[in-house]
Amino acid sequence: MGPASLASTTHAGPFASPRARRRYWIVLSVLILLAVVFGTGLLAWDNPMPFGTEGFWRIAQLRVTNLTVLAIVAVCQALATVSFQTATNNRIITPSIMGFESLYVAVQTSTVYFLGVAGLVSLQGLPQFVMQVALMVGFSLLLYGWLLSGKYGNLQIMLLVGIVIGAGLGSVSAFMQRLLTPSEFDVLAARLFGNVSNADPDYFPVAIPLCVVAATLLWADARRLNVLSLGRDATMSLGINHRRQIMRVLFLVSILMAVSTSLVGPMVFLGFLVATLAYQLADTYDHRHIFPIAVLTGFVVLAGAYFVMKNVFYAQGVVSIIIELVGGSVFLYVILRKGRL
Repeated sequence: MGPASLASTTHAGPFASPRARRRYWIVLSVLILLAVVFGTGLLAWDNPMPFGTEGFWRIAQLRVTNLTVLAIVAVCQALATVSFQTATNNRIITPSIMGFESLYVAVQTSTVYFLGVAGLVSLQGLPQFVMQVALMVGFSLLLYGWLLSGKYGNLQIMLLVGIVIGAGLGSVSAFMQRLLTPSEFDVLAARLFGNVSNADPDYFPVAIPLCVVAATLLWADARRLNVLSLGRDATMSLGINHRRQIMRVLFLVSILMAVSTSLVGPMVFLGFLVATLAYQLADTYDHRHIFPIAVLTGFVVLAGAYFVMKNVFYAQGVVSIIIELVGGSVFLYVILRKGRL
């Protein structure tokens, strides 16, 4: 085979073949269309005012807040999970394994336990949101700095310690919840579901810039993430400081997860569901192509769950019920198919 024929049969790039490239752009276009349809549906569906009138647009503007929350959560969960799985070289685990949800539950539970419902209500607002994000990011930095920079320097030990700390926080929270009165527990339980209604527009001046900065930095690191997915030895041989890059990625992941969890509450399986679907739909190793698919998939999944819960079950905002059901089923399917973690 001559050089000309060899050049015509080989293909270099993020896709295995021109057909795979065409398939990617078709999938991306379909996801964009679905995102527009769901977004428009959430704004216009069941709007009591005639289309185009001042009252119609006034109601639509009120619903834009929920769409903004869905977009923020989709960006945070999608980018954080894909990046975390690349850093840990494992497509089964998610950032939730580091105890973000457990810390959120512990903060909410301890607030009600020590201050009561009145204390929980009085602490709501931007200061409480900033404090919660700072606690989560600070907790992550302490964990990463201790376990990745010390004598251990082992990512697997860090994950195991994260699981143990998360379980410990969960046990403490369960103990405090048993000592609450029924009325206090009812108020707390509403806060512990992933609920779009938990978000407040006052959080946006902090949540949106943090989300944009972290997402932009991860996008700028997309090529390094491609190398990072090859493993420690390959990363080091290509001149990249593996430990420093891992800590950088995990720090950005902690910001995104802290913003998402503090904004709407725990959504354990959302990131796993979105990342798993994104890998299948994108069919490429390049994070510059995986990220857009993951974000759009996350928005479509969240918007679809929100639409169903609002218009079918009349449980507006409680999207975590469908997310956990579908995401947990996908998780079990992947585990059973792979046969290992």
